[in-house]
Amino acid sequence: MNTSTGVFAKRDFVNPQGQQQLPADFQLLLIGGGFSGKRLAAEVKRRGGKVLVTHRQQQADGPHLLFNSETGEQPPLSALIGTTHILSTAAPEASGSDPCLRCLGPVLQQLPLRWAGYLSSTGVYGDAKGGWVDEKSDPFEPLQTRSAARLACEQAWQAQSWPTQIFRLPGIYGPGRNPIALLNRGLGKMVHKPGQVFGRIHVDDIVGAVLHCLLMGEQNQVVQKLPAIVNVVDDLPAPSSNTWSYAAHLLGCRLPEYLSYADIEAELSPMAKSFWQENRRVSNKLLKVQLGYQLKYPTYREGLMACFKEEGFSLLG
Repeated sequence: MNTSTGVFAKRDFVNPQGQQQLPADFQLLLIGGGFSGKRLAAEVKRRGGKVLVTHRQQQADGPHLLFNSETGEQPPLSALIGTTHILSTAAPEASGSDPCLRCLGPVLQQLPLRWAGYLSSTGVYGDAKGGWVDEKSDPFEPLQTRSAARLACEQAWQAQSWPTQIFRLPGIYGPGRNPIALLNRGLGKMVHKPGQVFGRIHVDDIVGAVLHCLLMGEQNQVVQKLPAIVNVVDDLPAPSSNTWSYAAHLLGCRLPEYLSYADIEAELSPMAKSFWQENRRVSNKLLKVQLGYQLKYPTYREGLMACFKEEGFSLLG
């Protein structure tokens, strides 16, 4: 372990669940088919599992389960029969409550769930002034409103009767959602704030970590002993300017406009400004060492390179 960072060095370890087929009776109910949900659904199908995905509106690519907490549209129990696992990617409602539990809780209680997962945010740690936090860290007050809502939703999920794991995520990136894609469209600004770093995670490592944890419980029948909270972050918290610089290097283009945060702070929206008001480094020790998950993309460099290739760009030179 590098004691200066709180992150363990890469181990000579291959994820035992990395290519494993899912159990024959496996059926995942995935609340939300957004950026992370789509990648997870595809991987579940690739591994031989069945997945039911909810959407707020009907999709062009075929029938889906409709779930809209605002309109009251929700799938009946009959549509969910056979569900063994559930993962919610849904954000808190404006009131701060969890839409899945508020609307579907009574229905879910009738299913023989073996595991439940909830995608949360590392924002629940608050502002650590650049210091390290882990799953045992208490939130630094005051929390942003959206982070307080996330924490409340975490607690609501943990209060359920099913074995539940909370996955705390930093900034998510992946194909089509990264600095490369923006630079290629002539967009992007390289903002720098001294000492500020951000955590991040490639969408495929969210998928990998979730299935890794889920399968550990399936294999060993110790799901109730698995950690209730898991940080899913990469090894290298870094300034956002680093990711822009590396993206420009891959594209062989000029760096985007360089701006000092102090010079543009007054122009930012409250939401944009809020992302710069907290500074923390989040440890992935539990995920990598205790649970034995090996990141597919340990830093933004490997992750952006993968995005570069998947999006069809050609390496220069």
